Amino acid sequence: MVSEYLEQPTEGTPAEVTGSAQPTVIECRSAWVKYGDNPAVKDVTLDFPAKQVTSLIGPSGCGKSTLLRSFNRMNDFIPGIKIEGQILYHGRDLYGREVDPVEVRRRIGMVFQKPNPFPKSIFQNIVWGPMINGLAPRSGRKAWQQELVQRCLEGAALWDEVKDRLHESGLSLSGGQQQRLCIARALAMDPEVILMDEPCSALDPRSTLRIEDLIDELRTRFTIIIVTHNMQQAARVSDLTAFLYEGNLVEHGPTQKIFTNPDQKQTEEYITGRFG
Repeated sequence: MVSEYLEQPTEGTPAEVTGSAQPTVIECRSAWVKYGDNPAVKDVTLDFPAKQVTSLIGPSGCGKSTLLRSFNRMNDFIPGIKIEGQILYHGRDLYGREVDPVEVRRRIGMVFQKPNPFPKSIFQNIVWGPMINGLAPRSGRKAWQQELVQRCLEGAALWDEVKDRLHESGLSLSGGQQQRLCIARALAMDPEVILMDEPCSALDPRSTLRIEDLIDELRTRFTIIIVTHNMQQAARVSDLTAFLYEGNLVEHGPTQKIFTNPDQKQTEEYITGRFG
């Protein structure tokens, strides 16, 4: 069973390429992602250390969102998609025959570019996923739900704003609040990794700052991988940065080095706005 397969990970090793002392959670090993015969991601080898924030940057169409979606098998929904090479979670092949994609998506949650709350109450947005996935206890369910909702909304820095509105529709919230609700919904599934695909691109500056502050808080408990077009945001929130161009991994390493002293001229030109 996938739960047993993923419950017993191999020993993590430090992400040597990035210089992180943290064990690696997700690894790409010569990973290709193809739409039919057209490669969107080409021969990428990259480590993502535990409890670090890694930004994927690059111009539109460079493959960063495609790569991100491959980590929790969201690309499975696209006809004709092909994965070559390996994408590993604690050393286990995420595309192995014994792996259930639903379990993968529980352990590796995702927050999308546009806030997408369920058309349900704030309360139901949090409890619905764990309930249908069998994570609720058989007894004491009501108390468990109440504790879960408060814990996840506090984790998403939203509890104080909505604690008196839990049975109102999640769609009644502002855009920034909806995005934090979606983060709370992801936390409810008890993931280890949170993927964020341009989570602030549809938000105003104040809401963007709240999300960035939240990422800073969550990094102590979760491994976070974020796709962003915003260079300032990548510099602010991430420990590590990977630059992709036309599906290729050009350079990756500690964010400060990437932004102040990159090894590749192409990286410098992109970061300084000469193209992209």
